[in-house]
Amino acid sequence: MIQAWFHSRLAKIPEGILPIWMRSVQTLIAVFTVLMLIGHIWLRFALPDTETRDWQHPSSWPLLAALFIGGVPLIWELVSGMLRGQFGSDLLAGISIITSLWLGEYLAGAIVVLMLSGGLALEAYAVRNASSVLDALAKRVPSTALRRDGDHWQEISLSEVQPGDLLLIQPHAICPVDGEVVEGHGNMDESFLSGEPYAVPKTPGSAVISGAINSASALTIRATRRVDDSRYAKIMQVMQDSAQRRPKMRRLGDQLGALYTPLALIIAIAAGWYAHDPMRFLAVLVVATPCPLLIGIPVAIIGTISMAARRGIIVKDPATLEQLDLIRVAMFDKTGTLTYGRPILTKIHAASPWTEEALLRLLASLEQYSKHPLSSAITQAAQERKLVLQDVAEVREEPGKGLLGRIASHRLAVTSRKALLAKDPSAASLLPPTQSGLECVLVIDDQYAGTFQFRDQPRSDGKNFVNHLGPRHRIHRVILISGDRLEEVQHLANQVGIHEIYASQSPEQKLELVRKETAKTKTFFVGDGINDAPALSAATVGIAFGQGSEITSEAADAVILDNSLERVDELLHLGHRMRTIALQSAVGGMLLSIIGMLLAAAGWLPPVAGAMVQETIDVIAVLNALRTAYPPRSLSDIEES
Repeated sequence: MIQAWFHSRLAKIPEGILPIWMRSVQTLIAVFTVLMLIGHIWLRFALPDTETRDWQHPSSWPLLAALFIGGVPLIWELVSGMLRGQFGSDLLAGISIITSLWLGEYLAGAIVVLMLSGGLALEAYAVRNASSVLDALAKRVPSTALRRDGDHWQEISLSEVQPGDLLLIQPHAICPVDGEVVEGHGNMDESFLSGEPYAVPKTPGSAVISGAINSASALTIRATRRVDDSRYAKIMQVMQDSAQRRPKMRRLGDQLGALYTPLALIIAIAAGWYAHDPMRFLAVLVVATPCPLLIGIPVAIIGTISMAARRGIIVKDPATLEQLDLIRVAMFDKTGTLTYGRPILTKIHAASPWTEEALLRLLASLEQYSKHPLSSAITQAAQERKLVLQDVAEVREEPGKGLLGRIASHRLAVTSRKALLAKDPSAASLLPPTQSGLECVLVIDDQYAGTFQFRDQPRSDGKNFVNHLGPRHRIHRVILISGDRLEEVQHLANQVGIHEIYASQSPEQKLELVRKETAKTKTFFVGDGINDAPALSAATVGIAFGQGSEITSEAADAVILDNSLERVDELLHLGHRMRTIALQSAVGGMLLSIIGMLLAAAGWLPPVAGAMVQETIDVIAVLNALRTAYPPRSLSDIEES
């Protein structure tokens, strides 16, 4: 109740007034408690010394304020968790606060409030506020559409769109519903939805899917589905279902606290009962306050998040850092993750009397005026071979005929295998065998001249990265899951050394596969498209390449900003290093605390002295945890594998 009141008041404070780290109840409690401790010390020495040392003495009032204003919200949260069956490592701190009030040891209780709120504040600082992935999905699609009404276009709400309506998709706009092109010619980027790495040409009769991004040409489409039934809406539904069914991870501090808390309670109860002195009980609990868990682990997480950010890795959910070292199954999308996500010219089949170089020079000279998805791959290949392009006398792109042009005395046509054979069946004997990937055919002076084949290239470090996952990171299985065709997926798998593949997978199928594997063991999934968002949210750790889609980044637990497998490797090493150092701080601090508990149980440490001892242990744990903020010599060992 009090906690909710604090949050409601904080929510009304404009963002610019309080910094982000201050917009946390725990942070405000910690700051308030420090001020009250300072006030207690000042009053203790400023006022005349009297025999009164209980709540009636003015020096006790700041401590009581800290215990009530700071301790009550914390205790309320602990009690709420206990009613829900959640018993964390901070239970000891709550019992210590209550016991200190009961016994009048206000200073010891205030110090415990500071330790507890400080640890929770550090945890809150480590968590970055991210908007809901479902909100981001909803915002991506326009809220209105342009529907043809006679000779005019009328702007209507998307909810009014019905199958059969004619809609205008403006240049660079997002398609709001599934449909079919009836007017116009252009390309649409469907890679984030379908997994295909290339923009898809659209002509009358072509199907379009909601969420695809139009190119520079306006298209008129006929809606074939309502908005709620379109492809994009289904992905949103799958995303929502995935978020609701994702299991909550058990934190490292809670795992250790499940062992530490009962032990501390046993020692405290035994000490108080044996000595017939409740002060022994309080002294043990004060020393037992698990600040190495509440502070040491969050500090290690913050240091690692800071280190990751400097490496171009944004860790959105700190809890995932604790899971990375436990992952045993790695799953990857194909396009844009293990490949570069763009076509590259791989082979030129030249028919006599043409040479490869002559054909490439002619084709690149023509393609420099085209916006076709393969144009950039062709012109880039010409640049790499340092070819001098020729002047183009004429260039045009006609529906159904491809790219046409004239260079010197030659008439050029860029077409497809299917279109060529429909016009000249005898050319079948001249064409090379059909292969996976994309291709285009060049016709010169109405005669077949050559075939250009393209493929999405694997990343240069892909094979080494995949091969090193087992020996370096204890990954037992590597799985490739893609919406691309089987031939393309199998080709990539052979090149990078992956033996388990799933091709032509829809977002729903990807989600089901990831969910099935995650139910058996801890997993990570790496992807970059909107069609990967449900799978990213279902894996134990979702890793997104951040130059792809805002939606994907929202669904992921970590975002790699520069689309590099080396950064993925660094993230795995950072997780291992963070967990190792956090365990050192937590377990080492717990062992020191147990020694202190035994001393307090023997009567050698009163409550306030025990609090000071616990603070010393905290400093040791924090100093060790701070090592995560300093980089080791190397964070990646891909090349060493």
